[in-house]
Amino acid sequence: MSQKAKMLLKVLSGRSDSNLSFDDVVRLLGHLGFTLRVKGSHHIFTRDGVDEIINLQPKGSLAKPYQVKQVRELILKHHLADELDP
Repeated sequence: MSQKAKMLLKVLSGRSDSNLSFDDVVRLLGHLGFTLRVKGSHHIFTRDGVDEIINLQPKGSLAKPYQVKQVRELILKHHLADELDP
């Protein structure tokens, strides 16, 4: 199983929202086709065909749990997991 697939499973499982690396979540969104724009500590992700904008901020080296939940809900809502290359 690839690193991308493992990270996707971690995000989708919801069991480790408070222990996910911020860099891993950013990398996953990049693999899912999101474009990143950085303004200060705000990492803003957009994607064609997705109306929502994801705004992430690191908490040390970790992603904030509520923001991981937002990413999971967005992935599920738009069926983005199906598009991830193995």
